[in-house]
Amino acid sequence: MNPHLDQLKPYPFERLNALLDGLSPNPSREPVALSLGEPKHDAPDFLVAALAAGDAIKHGLGTYPPTRGSLRLRTAISRWVDRRFGAELDPAAEVLPVSGTREALFSFGQAVLSGKPGATVLMPNPFYQIYEGAAFLRGATPYYVPATGLPDFEALPASVWPRVELVYVCNPGNPSGQVIAEHTLADLIRKAREFDFVIASDECYSEIYRDEDEPPVGLLQAALNAGLGLRNCVVFNSLSKRSNVPGLRSGFVAGDPDIIARYYDYRTYHGCAMSAHVAQASELAWNDETHVVANRALYRAKFDAVFPVLREALEVSMPAAAFYLWPTVPVDDETFAAALYQHESITVLPGSYLARTQDGVNPGEGRVRIALVAPLPDCLAAARRLADFAKTHDFG
Repeated sequence: MNPHLDQLKPYPFERLNALLDGLSPNPSREPVALSLGEPKHDAPDFLVAALAAGDAIKHGLGTYPPTRGSLRLRTAISRWVDRRFGAELDPAAEVLPVSGTREALFSFGQAVLSGKPGATVLMPNPFYQIYEGAAFLRGATPYYVPATGLPDFEALPASVWPRVELVYVCNPGNPSGQVIAEHTLADLIRKAREFDFVIASDECYSEIYRDEDEPPVGLLQAALNAGLGLRNCVVFNSLSKRSNVPGLRSGFVAGDPDIIARYYDYRTYHGCAMSAHVAQASELAWNDETHVVANRALYRAKFDAVFPVLREALEVSMPAAAFYLWPTVPVDDETFAAALYQHESITVLPGSYLARTQDGVNPGEGRVRIALVAPLPDCLAAARRLADFAKTHDFG
């Protein structure tokens, strides 16, 4: 077996299940799950209809899908990127459809990293654990950049940069929901040029933001606005959050054409091509913004209702984007999550499960991640119960 498998850590939700195992939730309270970042809004009707079309399904199931994806889908994606970020992409060379960004973020590390001793992968801390797993399984060393809010790349010792081969960026951030400034992205791109590493920007929360007039800036947008071009820059995005279809497993990778070409070579062996009927539905989704605007409005309404309630009991900030709240809790995060589950039947994720301890500090400790994915009435009822619990419960 691959010896690097021994380095993999239990996934956050495995740890949560272990924490809650044997505990009994309060049967008089309606269970509300606010732990998993899984969209619960209805999928758009036009996508459901497209996926149910018999002819499309017959064609999709009866053909081997091309690794590069259909030209129609790649064109739809490139046009969306242009509309959204002002980046004109060549659909033939700078876009690859993928079966969700989770598989792509992992496999990209396998394709990009050299396997040389000392190869280093930067990632925010807290982070999406796929970044760490991708580094471990390629024999690379993760370097955790402090990011209780935004990752602080300026705080890195100068000795780290020459070893860096890959930087994972999550923008907007999970779990903080904060957005990296355009000048910070441009500075990171300049570092990439200086030390010849690749930036993999995970932008799957880019379409869930509060201010319609201030959408988050993307990596390709920052690169082009600074006159830096696309070299060393690759972005990942998906329909899971944007269109409420996490089960569709549909996303894309785009950017530096030389990197995309080599990643395409990898994917011809990797075998995760998107089926034709999923590609057809995905094309429709990338071509439509009406359902995305409506989706943002649903999240905005939940934040507007829930935030004032939680602010009365917990130290919490309003995020600029994504669908999480990241409050500080009055006791250690595991104790809080376990007690909340027992007394209120509400499930949240301990913040320490999303981070690693460095220099004796785990930046997720003392926080919990609350995913506002349930319907608004459920989120508001849970917030009221959670706030009352935080104010009145005796943690001993």
